[in-house]
Amino acid sequence: MSNRFKFTKTAIAALPIPAPGKRDTFYDTDVQKLALRITDTGTRTFYVIKRAGVEMVWLKLGGFPDMTPEQARKEAEKALGAFAHGKNPAAARRALKQEPTFADLFSDYLERHAKLRKRTWREDEQKFRDYLADPIGKKKISRITRQDLGAIHASITRTGHPTVANRVKDLYSSVFGRAIEWGLMDHNPAKGIRDNSEKSRERFLQPNELPRFFAALSAEPNETIRDFVLIALLTGARRANVQTMRWRDVDLDTGVWRIPMTKSGQPQNVPLTPEALEVLRIRRSAAADDAEYVFASHGARGHLQEPRRAWHRILDRDELAQLTSRIEAGAHKLETIAEETLYQTLARARLTAKKLKLNTDGTRMTDLRIHDLRRTMGSWQARTGASLIIIGKSLGHKSQQATAIYSRLDLDPVRQAMQTATAAMMAAGGMAPKADVTQIKEGKRKKKTA
Repeated sequence: MSNRFKFTKTAIAALPIPAPGKRDTFYDTDVQKLALRITDTGTRTFYVIKRAGVEMVWLKLGGFPDMTPEQARKEAEKALGAFAHGKNPAAARRALKQEPTFADLFSDYLERHAKLRKRTWREDEQKFRDYLADPIGKKKISRITRQDLGAIHASITRTGHPTVANRVKDLYSSVFGRAIEWGLMDHNPAKGIRDNSEKSRERFLQPNELPRFFAALSAEPNETIRDFVLIALLTGARRANVQTMRWRDVDLDTGVWRIPMTKSGQPQNVPLTPEALEVLRIRRSAAADDAEYVFASHGARGHLQEPRRAWHRILDRDELAQLTSRIEAGAHKLETIAEETLYQTLARARLTAKKLKLNTDGTRMTDLRIHDLRRTMGSWQARTGASLIIIGKSLGHKSQQATAIYSRLDLDPVRQAMQTATAAMMAAGGMAPKADVTQIKEGKRKKKTA
């Protein structure tokens, strides 16, 4: 049989298998440079064979029968068109093969940039694992498009986490920015993706929630978690700083905790209240002499890691207490089952309350996060008359703008001022008896009779 014929499925399938150690090559009569190679194992593969300078290029197109002769001709014509314009598809393919994937690039980003300049680099690792590894981790960086990244942003947003979507976008945009800096890319595919609008979070523990919170916390069996939450609340420090709190940075005599580096890039001295000092002194007396971390653990890093599950356990315990109280107030009883977990008991309490048609509004402290402990400290300082400068310094804020949120968290001072002003106006207009006018100056209230 001639080694040149029109490629068809029937003709190719009928080609004989070469002798062991041999391979045969055939050429299509319709597209001159389209070839088919058959090995002694029976593998049939389409190629474009074309000279590029001094190099004879064998550009692999695909295997038969997955690729049909018609598809092979179309791909061959595309490749030959690229050759005609001075391009070498084979060289481009080799370059693509050597090009890093996004996972490779992210690994370099961590070692060459994040670990050297960002205290939050472990959070970057978590964002990569949770949101980026599956959709783009294995993709070559030149093949990642704005559409790919926009789809990730939209997907996270749809799950109800628009702020997280923005932070993930900030991360992959930064990674591509470093790739441009290192000469691996010439554009940032994240450019043009719009951020979701963000609102300042204003959640903190309310006066009626504090007794409940402390009761649920005191019932927490894990002493390390219990103390961690107390120190986070009593210092207003960021979770990551409390988790990595070292004994060498704590001066129990002067009552000062020095954080070597905060998120703002600056060290911070945190005054320790008597309540915080009591917690730390007890932990120090129970710790080994050579203990490094205040909240030590047996993990690889040596200190407490993600406490989110324990945090939900505290909220679950409070909800269970509230439901149990309402069930008992209705002359019923929630039986105690020794082998049940907290989660199982809570589920049973919810079902019991539903069957009894009890009002369960307010039984759970909703939308409360660990970071809200920090916000709670700021808000209660504002509530008790501290200036923004003092609040900002205690929380390690670099700008007053970052602190301003705490001046509007609690509506009670605003409401009091408005009521007082309204009463004064009504009195001045002869509509009501004269009222006491409260003047607020530098956080202290002085009474003055109108």
